[in-house]
Amino acid sequence: MRGAVRRPRSPRRAFLVTIGLGWAGYGGIGIIGNPRYGTSRGLAGLTQHVPLNVFGWMWVACGVLAVVAGLLAACPRWQAAGFVALATPAALWGAAFTGAAVTSYPQAAGSACGWAAFALGILWVSGMEDPLPSHLRKRYR
Repeated sequence: MRGAVRRPRSPRRAFLVTIGLGWAGYGGIGIIGNPRYGTSRGLAGLTQHVPLNVFGWMWVACGVLAVVAGLLAACPRWQAAGFVALATPAALWGAAFTGAAVTSYPQAAGSACGWAAFALGILWVSGMEDPLPSHLRKRYR
């Protein structure tokens, strides 16, 4: 049953579902519903071109894509798309806050570090392999 939807049993798939739900919540509640002043100010370089609500919906869409990718079993291409969906908004936020910290809003430096680190962490997890099923693991006595 290739591509069937099952409960995530792999750490990579569980990561996609967990962080994907967080991304969707952050986009819907934290950006669309109630954007903070620091977020709005730190993203001023981006929001002069694209409204903040559009970025909020981007977070929601990327989160939903990651959740779907995490729930699909035996679909490595979907998993890859899910990790790209997780890393993209975090890297965009990291770059935007870095630009703001360097130019007009030095208080954005902490957020820049956090978002850039999160994007790198997602990249590292995407390169990890799932452990072998228990029946294929070597048993040590």
